Amino acid sequence: MNNWEIIADNLSKAGWSWGCVSAIDVEGRTIWIADAHRGDGRRFIVHADDKLSAFVELEREVLTTTFYLESIQ
Repeated sequence: MNNWEIIADNLSKAGWSWGCVSAIDVEGRTIWIADAHRGDGRRFIVHADDKLSAFVELEREVLTTTFYLESIQ
């Protein structure tokens, strides 16, 4: 299992739906776009130069925001 797949699996287990696509920017470089969302309206979208970096950033955003929201309740 690849590292990005482990992160994606962890997101799924935590109740998040996720997706990932690659695209070509105006300079011809490949970029990766990953998103995670769930039924409570929370959604995160990130982009990076490689797939693993996109998933690491996505995981960071989800965990940081979730931890913050739980700490203020």
